[in-house]
Amino acid sequence: MTQIVVFGSANMDLVAYVAKAPQRGETVTGREFRALPGGKGANQAVAAARAGGTVSMIGAVGADAYGTQLRATLEHSGVDTDLLRTAEGPSGIAHIVVDDEGGNAIVVIPGANGTVTSLAPGDEAVMALADLLLLQLEIPLEGVLAAAEAARRHGVRTVLTLSPVQPLPSGLLAATDLLVPNEHEAAALAGVTDPYEAADALLEQVPEVVVTLGSSGCLYASRGADKITVPAPHVTAVDSTGAGDEFVGSLAVALGEGRPMPEALAWASSAAALSVQRLGASAAMPCRGEIDELAVHEEQEQHEQQDKQGEHLS
Repeated sequence: MTQIVVFGSANMDLVAYVAKAPQRGETVTGREFRALPGGKGANQAVAAARAGGTVSMIGAVGADAYGTQLRATLEHSGVDTDLLRTAEGPSGIAHIVVDDEGGNAIVVIPGANGTVTSLAPGDEAVMALADLLLLQLEIPLEGVLAAAEAARRHGVRTVLTLSPVQPLPSGLLAATDLLVPNEHEAAALAGVTDPYEAADALLEQVPEVVVTLGSSGCLYASRGADKITVPAPHVTAVDSTGAGDEFVGSLAVALGEGRPMPEALAWASSAAALSVQRLGASAAMPCRGEIDELAVHEEQEQHEQQDKQGEHLS
């Protein structure tokens, strides 16, 4: 099985569901509120574990009820939490507003995540045995950099999710093998809005880039090779929270299993499509059997469309 280490955040998501998100100074009435386990690191860990990977989570939760719940959620999904620290004070919190189109707006309060500024005893030894290390930017950048450099020392493939987008420390991109931004994050880092141009610019700093394009799928670029675009399955989204993390976690499993990049991207896109049809982040993440079923269905549909196009041309 693919060995994956996630070095990142764990938050409790406090989610309000509304018809339309409020503008500045506006008050709206929501229809539902939920407290759901989340955080980009924990989300990716749960996604990878449910997709079939062997996953260890490194980070921190608070000494509060949310911390206990976050740890239990990870363990219930099969994630090893031996290196998940418990810090004094509250756990990380994310305040999320989800509208009827499935879009969201998020405010993250780091809490215990802010204490993860360096590696703790045992962290590097576990990373050294991994196939991939997954990183995000919801913990202090000095901690992210330390983890990336440790992975580089041991030849472990690093995957960095560029969220929340921010100025990066010198050396972080140099220690990154695969960068996964969405189109807005790619534009912010590259300084150009076109995803294809942004991908080219980012390849000057990292060897591989996947730009996620929401319902339009994703774009893969690597140095010295043609770009690959993979469409997303057509589904009705009810909550896009955590979809990018589902994509990354599933992609990591597929890559660790040695799948070719086009197949890995299509499989991860199917996983993300399943997650947006459910409420919440980690609570919405599908298991491997569900991903396989949708991926096979999508592949069959594409073959049927290609056959029809061939018949039309002939």
